[in-house]
Amino acid sequence: MTRTTHVALRRVRLPLVHRFQTSSHAKRDLEHILVALTDADGVTGWGEIASPSGPFYSAETTESCWAVARDHLTPLVLRTEWEHPAELAAALGKVRGNHFARAGFDMAAWALWSLRRGIPLATALGGTRSRVEAGVSLGIEPTVDALLDQVALRVAEGYRRVKLKIAPGWDAEPVRAVRSAFPELALHVDANGAYPSGERAVFRELDTRGLLMIEQPFAPRALVAHAALQAELATPICLDESVEDVDDLVTALRLGAGRILNIKVSRMGGLTPAVRAHELARAEGLPVWCGGMHEFGIGRAANVALSALPGFTLPSDVSGSDKYYARDVTTAPIVCRQGFVAVPASAGLGWEPDLPFIDEHTTGRASFPG
Repeated sequence: MTRTTHVALRRVRLPLVHRFQTSSHAKRDLEHILVALTDADGVTGWGEIASPSGPFYSAETTESCWAVARDHLTPLVLRTEWEHPAELAAALGKVRGNHFARAGFDMAAWALWSLRRGIPLATALGGTRSRVEAGVSLGIEPTVDALLDQVALRVAEGYRRVKLKIAPGWDAEPVRAVRSAFPELALHVDANGAYPSGERAVFRELDTRGLLMIEQPFAPRALVAHAALQAELATPICLDESVEDVDDLVTALRLGAGRILNIKVSRMGGLTPAVRAHELARAEGLPVWCGGMHEFGIGRAANVALSALPGFTLPSDVSGSDKYYARDVTTAPIVCRQGFVAVPASAGLGWEPDLPFIDEHTTGRASFPG
């Protein structure tokens, strides 16, 4: 049995190397919460709460996650004994919602569990790959020419799948320009739910552009609207915000609301539910890929491990650290070479936290001995 004897929480802020804008907001830096769980033998597993600062992608924010992690999840962890991370995840399930906050603790538990057994996190999760194909996500740029420059840069770096953020007024024209300049590029678009559920014209236009997928066109709960649009389009719809747990996935499958699933560790509450979603999607023949939240190296390492599972047949958002940060929170950056990231063979996450650098960028901390 494992008992956590110490929980450490750190708020860490890093600047982005390039401003990133979606349909709802723009960001120049990110503040995430790092979670460290230490057991009675002094073994420590690290996780990351990668919630946005504002309530745009979801209702959770850095502030709300900090309060829930400190006041509710930490006490649960300190009084729960567990043999497998799924048991701790079940205990954390007493806290309703708050998936981002719970994900950081679940991730840390998996890192700790795999470290104690001397196996890579990917192996612990059921991964079968030695490397994973990485895609890259590009935000809304000031001009179409600026977007084309960004696409060209990432293609030159070896990325073979590019995702473009779209929004009303920034959709058909930039996609048409990118497709014209890069006719063979695997391209998909992500609306983050920005369009009214009755919108059809822009998606009919995008349906002619040979896209890999159209991600989350409508609001999260608008599954019926997604199903109606999917019935009209040849391009697969990919669900993201609509699937917060496995029950949401079951509903979406029954409705025919999409043909691809973006599995995000943070959105679904951790690696435990993410693996369950992968298993269900694979059984149903639904292609999946791992989405990202601009995670620091800790969360990005967990995404790489998850992407090694056999059902992840599409490129995942596990681009190299240098895409977002001049320096990451791990002692070595996560590196993407010619569109692929190697899956570590060492125990645990495979990347070590850079504690002096983390200390330099810590904006708040809390520590709880058991």
